[in-house]
Amino acid sequence: MHISPPYSARPREGRPRPWLFPLLFLLAVAPLFGWDGGAKATYVGGSIPGLPDSVKGKLDLTNTLLCRFDAKEIEVNVPWEKINMLEYGQKVGRRIGLAIVVSPLFLMTKSRKHFLTVSYLDEKDRQQALVFEIHKDHVRSVLVTMEARTGLRVEFQDNEARFGGESQ
Repeated sequence: MHISPPYSARPREGRPRPWLFPLLFLLAVAPLFGWDGGAKATYVGGSIPGLPDSVKGKLDLTNTLLCRFDAKEIEVNVPWEKINMLEYGQKVGRRIGLAIVVSPLFLMTKSRKHFLTVSYLDEKDRQQALVFEIHKDHVRSVLVTMEARTGLRVEFQDNEARFGGESQ
């Protein structure tokens, strides 16, 4: 009498792997569409001297040791364990510039800017802060990743910020 082992213990013997081709295709094509594990961000201010405001770059959250902001002019690395506070908020404004140039109907629309404040201790145990404007398409993934990497909860400035990060 021959007893066959359970399915998971059988040797593969050349069985097709239907998930392999789509996975390899996705990994090959993803960089063409701009997905690289980072988020578009603009450094808008903070406590680091010599760091200019309004620097556009990428907030790279893929490194397991460091939170990295990478721009052409500057690179800022903060170890995850040194981050001690995360705060998210929004600023809502009218599209006055578009209303003047294109149409007064733009006065009825609102634009939302999404801000993330990262507070941390530097190498001399001094409190530092970085404020980033996050692109609206990356807000949710940035907040979730920051919480997962730091073990901290994101503090929201108000209820509009708490519920507005999804699709604003």
